[in-house]
Amino acid sequence: MDRNYSSKVLAQAVHEISRLPGIGEKTALRLALHILKKDLTQAKALGNSIISLKENIKICKICNNISDSDFCSICTSNERDDTIICVVENTRDVMAVENTGQFFGHYHVLGGIISPMDGIGPADLSIDSLVERIEQNGIKEIIFALPTTMEGDTTNFYLYKKLTHTNTKISTLARGVAIGDDLEYTDEITLGRSLVNRIKFEQT
Repeated sequence: MDRNYSSKVLAQAVHEISRLPGIGEKTALRLALHILKKDLTQAKALGNSIISLKENIKICKICNNISDSDFCSICTSNERDDTIICVVENTRDVMAVENTGQFFGHYHVLGGIISPMDGIGPADLSIDSLVERIEQNGIKEIIFALPTTMEGDTTNFYLYKKLTHTNTKISTLARGVAIGDDLEYTDEITLGRSLVNRIKFEQT
């Protein structure tokens, strides 16, 4: 680290906090000093919550969303339409779609998108389990809700080719979501309308 700290303990805390994405050393120092001002109970609560996050969070065995148990609350809900699957890149996108209040089916989290530049290919994503879900569970519709980027479109096309033999309806978000946008940064009204007005994938 560039700075000279009067405390090695503080320096270590700043170093660890600054390793988080989007947090530089100055912000890390401000956060560390903020924690230092709080009482020990609050500091321990923060530390314990982070440890619990790593030790207790699981990945749903059906959709790959994060969960407190082997199967997430969405997959086990009797109030969801189990004939529709919305395919998303990551857990943040599940949260974004849920916040619209416009989707009542199930999800499948790919865990990324195809990006040769980043060394991510189809084998690195949960595509085979998606195909298996569709083949075995009588799914009527698949909604592609991936980023409207070149990588997202490449992944959409790859999935489309993998799924055409299933005769399942394949649709994608209406282009109310601007090209190049990530779902997590799209406002809820626009994303909700894109879901409601989704179109057949081959029309794109």
